[in-house]
Amino acid sequence: MLLAKTLRSSTLKLALICIAIFGVAVLALFGYVYWSTSTYVLGRADGAIAAEQAALRKTYERGGRGALVAAIAQRAADKSLDGAVYLLSDASFAPVAGNLKAWPAGLAPTAGWQTFTAPDWKPDAAARPRLRAIIATLPDGDHLLVGRDIGDLAAFAGKIDTALLLGLSLIFVLAGVASVTVTRRTVGRIESVNATSRAIMQRGLSERIPLRGTRDEWDQLAGNLNMMLDRIEALMGEVKQVTDNVAHDLRTPLTRIRGRLEKASVRPRGPEEDQALINDTLAELDGVLRMFASLTRISQIETGDRTAAFRTVNLAEIAREVVELFDAAAEEGGVRLTAEGDAHVLITGDRDLLFDAMSNLVDNAIKHGRAAGFVAVRVESRPTGAAIAVCDDGPGIPEHEIQHVFKRFYRLERSRRTPGNGLGLSLVAAVARLHGAHIELRDNAPGLRVHVYFPRAVTAAADTQELAAVPNGDPP
Repeated sequence: MLLAKTLRSSTLKLALICIAIFGVAVLALFGYVYWSTSTYVLGRADGAIAAEQAALRKTYERGGRGALVAAIAQRAADKSLDGAVYLLSDASFAPVAGNLKAWPAGLAPTAGWQTFTAPDWKPDAAARPRLRAIIATLPDGDHLLVGRDIGDLAAFAGKIDTALLLGLSLIFVLAGVASVTVTRRTVGRIESVNATSRAIMQRGLSERIPLRGTRDEWDQLAGNLNMMLDRIEALMGEVKQVTDNVAHDLRTPLTRIRGRLEKASVRPRGPEEDQALINDTLAELDGVLRMFASLTRISQIETGDRTAAFRTVNLAEIAREVVELFDAAAEEGGVRLTAEGDAHVLITGDRDLLFDAMSNLVDNAIKHGRAAGFVAVRVESRPTGAAIAVCDDGPGIPEHEIQHVFKRFYRLERSRRTPGNGLGLSLVAAVARLHGAHIELRDNAPGLRVHVYFPRAVTAAADTQELAAVPNGDPP
């Protein structure tokens, strides 16, 4: 079954196509190497032949025909010049001197380069070697042929052809074996993922894809899929936890409402008692509605439906408005609330959501910070984007609880007596994710620093120049 899947695999088909392309490329490369090598060797041979001919012509110019005949005889007898070809013939092509007995049949008498074979050159050879020569006609009508045996070049070319054929054959065989092996391994790992997927559908999210310990890309993929399954399982647990928390948080106000109504139904009431009952009941119902509104708002943000409202906004301006909004509440608790940082920090985002997120951070800092302490809101531009920091000097958050504070309905033990439902930081986290930002909680020694880092917006960079051109930096 695995072999059949391997042969049907698109990976194998792609591998075969790549082998074909690679084979053509290798063939072209070998062809270029063959051409460049033979051209280089032939060029070296032609250079040596031309130099030899030039030396003989100078001898002819200095001493005439007799000196040339003597020089040719000397060179033909020199054993170190084995492979050199010389022939001096008269105007009728009758040989005068040289190591060729006759003018080669079929060789044109025209001046220039010629490639030919001669029957009297190495007659004992199995095949007639090829000769390459340059021909010149001297002023007295004689014909001078100077050349070399290039049979070695032909043998070299044959060896290159053999090496090319064997190399291509070996490459194709190895590539075919490697393709089948790699494809078989790939199909096996994919089948492992498919088997785990089927097991998950049948038995639940507890199944995981096995790792082989190779730390290759397949183990990385399996690890990522396992982390995704862990995340899904955690999200399912959070959904269950949220359901339980909603049920718990609803039970308390509804129980109080029912208790008040039950007491009111069995005792005499007057206008003042009825009004107090109505006010308390409305307050409890408002709290329930606020909780549902927060849950709905977080869900809308997490679905990404709010990205259509993204515009270029000034974070510094939003921070100033939030500080003005909470200034009275901070003053009432003796908290010193300040806004610091750059005057213009532009990002692309939803202004209302950013205002709500910053308001939640400031509200938490005032509620859970130190009495008569301070809360600072700092907004600044950074090379990588923008940053918001909300600092207080309160008790802070224990390190082991930092990873939980962004969960819905999660509240620290010491905060359970203060008003709230544990959804504020969940809203902040949802807004940050929507804007591509990330949140960091740090110790302020004492207190807590909440940093929100936003990525640089392309549109904001262009708008900065436009905003800077406006007097006083106010938006147009």
